[in-house]
Amino acid sequence: MTTTKPGTHRSPSTVLVLGATGKTGRRVVDRLRASGTAATVRAASRSGEVRFDWTLPDTWEPALAGAGAVYLIAPEDPAPVREFVKQAEALGVRRFVALSGRGIDRAVGGDFGQGMVAGEAAVRESGAEWTILRANNFFQNFDEDLWLPPLRAGRLGLPIGETPEPFIDADDVAAVAATILTEGGDGHAGRVYELTGPRALTFAEAVRTIAGAAGRPIRYEELTPAAYRTELLAEGWPEAAADGLGTMFALHRAGHTATVTDDVHQILGHAPADLEPWARGVAARGVWA
Repeated sequence: MTTTKPGTHRSPSTVLVLGATGKTGRRVVDRLRASGTAATVRAASRSGEVRFDWTLPDTWEPALAGAGAVYLIAPEDPAPVREFVKQAEALGVRRFVALSGRGIDRAVGGDFGQGMVAGEAAVRESGAEWTILRANNFFQNFDEDLWLPPLRAGRLGLPIGETPEPFIDADDVAAVAATILTEGGDGHAGRVYELTGPRALTFAEAVRTIAGAAGRPIRYEELTPAAYRTELLAEGWPEAAADGLGTMFALHRAGHTATVTDDVHQILGHAPADLEPWARGVAARGVWA
């Protein structure tokens, strides 16, 4: 049951976007500013327009001042999240849209996803409107970070097998977030949305799609979890990060993120983007050359 304060469905005068230089944050900022909303959009990050640092609580209040809604991207360290949400509510925030990961409530092992878990719990416990967006892996993991270097090298090795993944465009996640940040209580308060793309592909199929768009050989190789961890450490990944990725793929292998949902269509009124045309557009820019 949602605990929302009377009248909190009004459009906020200022929307604070955390992680405003990241994959979804910068897109949320762009969407809000392009939409013509009357709200002021405050783009906050460690290196953005407005300084915000989870490890420096003195930066929180200036970022929050006057904000009525917050796009919350929790840090990996869960420790500061609850205190931040309490401070935000005390300063007048009446709406939270929290980005999380699909299946995060099923993750087992290590510290993987604990920041997102803390973010979900903190907004649920608040007296403000809240909406949680649990998203699948982004298309942009293939062209902005994570899997870009191995794709450029011509080989992506992962421990996932034939379990499919309904990859989603970060632009669709941003569009959903921007809609809810401005529409608020119009049916979104107290909801957990599972955001997926329109179809589920195996990672091998996704790599073949990207290779076809790029016009060059790129192969997918199936690895054991132990071999994957060994490769990550050899590439210089910290042990904690390698273990976190291992936990993520264990979650995927268990099938907790494999099904397609209709939530993006319900909110935006149109189907989410498909990987193949997206890959052709990215390839045209020479990203995987």
